[in-house]
Amino acid sequence: MVSACTPITVLNAVIPDNGYQRIADIGYGAHDRQKLDIYLPLDVAKNTASKTIVFFYGGSWESGRKEDYKFVAEALSSAGFIVVLPDYRVYPDVIFPDFVDDAARAVDWVKTNISKHGGDGNQVFVAGHSAGAHIAALLVLDKRYLAHYALGPGDLRGMIGLAGPYDFLPLKSDTLKTIFGPEHQRWQSQPIHFVDGNSPPMLLLVGNNDLTVWPKNSRNLAAKIQEKKGKVELVEFDGYGHVAMVSKLAKPLRGEGRLLNEIVTFIQQH
Repeated sequence: MVSACTPITVLNAVIPDNGYQRIADIGYGAHDRQKLDIYLPLDVAKNTASKTIVFFYGGSWESGRKEDYKFVAEALSSAGFIVVLPDYRVYPDVIFPDFVDDAARAVDWVKTNISKHGGDGNQVFVAGHSAGAHIAALLVLDKRYLAHYALGPGDLRGMIGLAGPYDFLPLKSDTLKTIFGPEHQRWQSQPIHFVDGNSPPMLLLVGNNDLTVWPKNSRNLAAKIQEKKGKVELVEFDGYGHVAMVSKLAKPLRGEGRLLNEIVTFIQQH
């Protein structure tokens, strides 16, 4: 799920790299993949308590590198936000739920340390594309992960999911069956099962031409949150496929900037 994203890495060669400061390879844990990069807008010192977005990339829970998503950080930092891109452990080194635990650990690091870089630990959002959106959704819906760090979903300002899988059982791929463990336990991997109406506001963005992660994932999750009287916005993009739901953040492909504008508006409102 998002191994198809490999071609988007070429976008990094043609995006501006003079609008932010990058602080690379900060360890948030002991493993080599428990490192993160921080992207600071050049005017962050002029801002008071800047909002921070922790963005988890996709890659079918088995691939991905934070360096490949510099274009996402450029887009969001150009809007005045601090952006954190963590790596996290992936299959076959680990299986579910270890990559979600890594994400929670990264969020804890950000909450504790982002003030040293001009951010406000009380204004942290989580976001992600594809498998990364799944991870971000579990952080705000299943309280167990953040609880390991004496945190809860209420300690986050909101969640932004791009083309995320939130309700994708039964599994067909043998690899996914291995990643998510025995069948009787797989329900715990599905964000939709943890909706109680009390999560932070969620923005679910989906392309209606996505043939990799079916749009019903976002539609079903939004409907469940609405049923529970929670706060959710569902925005569909006509003609967008799976990769477009992240590549359209890159300046060369941004066009009228609708995808970026939806994210920026959501963050500004929360």
